[in-house]
Amino acid sequence: MVKVRIHNMMFYGFHGYYEYEREQGQKFFFDVEMIMKDDKAANSDSLNDGVDTARVYDIVKEVTENKRFQLMAALAGHIGDKLLAKFPHVDEAIVKVRKPSVPIAGPIDYVEVEVTRYQKKD
Repeated sequence: MVKVRIHNMMFYGFHGYYEYEREQGQKFFFDVEMIMKDDKAANSDSLNDGVDTARVYDIVKEVTENKRFQLMAALAGHIGDKLLAKFPHVDEAIVKVRKPSVPIAGPIDYVEVEVTRYQKKD
């Protein structure tokens, strides 16, 4: 099994339940893990069998900066769907989103949501 991970990507987005969150925006942090259907990339040494991590970064950036969601789960799910559509040889995409500035009255580092999407079986 081949897993590809990218950790702690940061983008500025306008997501949140409250209107001020969608108007002012803030930083969001992402981790993505993609699990391949097989070990082909490990044996072939071909990017066609693997995951172009620059393209993964671009997809996360594009969705975060150009779409708006109220829920972090919807944001993560949309990113996961886009990744699976781009990489049909990936079986699973796990997307974690961290939001450090949340309307919670107390000291916290961040709120995190994790969504796992699976490639549709034929």
